[in-house]
Amino acid sequence: MLKKHIVPLSVVATLLIVAKVFAYQMPLAQKSLLKEEKFNTTITKTDTIKVEEVKPQSLMSQLNFADETLPLGNKRVESKMKKILAAHTFESTHTNRLHKKAAEWFPVIEPILAAHGIPNDFKYLALVESGMKSGVSPKGAAGIWQFMPGTARSYGLKVNGNLDERYNLRKSTIAACKYIKEMYRGLKSWTLVAAAYNVGDGRLRKQIRNQNQDNYYKMKLNRETGGYVYKVISMKQILEHPVRYGYEKERVLLAYNGE
Repeated sequence: MLKKHIVPLSVVATLLIVAKVFAYQMPLAQKSLLKEEKFNTTITKTDTIKVEEVKPQSLMSQLNFADETLPLGNKRVESKMKKILAAHTFESTHTNRLHKKAAEWFPVIEPILAAHGIPNDFKYLALVESGMKSGVSPKGAAGIWQFMPGTARSYGLKVNGNLDERYNLRKSTIAACKYIKEMYRGLKSWTLVAAAYNVGDGRLRKQIRNQNQDNYYKMKLNRETGGYVYKVISMKQILEHPVRYGYEKERVLLAYNGE
């Protein structure tokens, strides 16, 4: 009689053990699934972030002078920049003179700027100063860098009845570098130095003190100086991206080839 009940009891015991093991493993499996779901969620979020990070940059975020950026989100600055850029499109100027001057001047100017530790963007000042015009200004400034006679002499150029080195590209660029470097020692901003090149170091310093403001884009300056750096940045843009601003690719290539 006892033998008859041994087999059923052993079967029941076995089933109870299997049930316990199964019940124990179920939470583990659920936990594993939860972890997997959490991991998958994390991946999805990371992928979403990556997509957002590769959004196309706005034009304003791409613009700078000597790696000094324009204030983003400033509607006044943005409007002014776009207006000056529009004024330098091919439809507005109808000339490739800028590209011809760049092809002629830049190979001489660039290594001199580099040798003096001046940012390469200062080469565009030469185009703004005299690229679209020639001769002597009403105030007496002349040459590629539009030096006044006294300033030119102060930085080593000969200006007299027989010789005017303001028209010598190499020598006048060296003089410009000395002048720019001297202004930077006091102003500590390449953007302010560019503005000072237009209005004068002393006058700009006076405005900085009077306004208690040393951000060029937030300063109230005369119309010419207030738009000067914007004009330099525009010159940089149309030289680096000519087709974008209406200059035909073939014509630009001809200009750079001296044709």
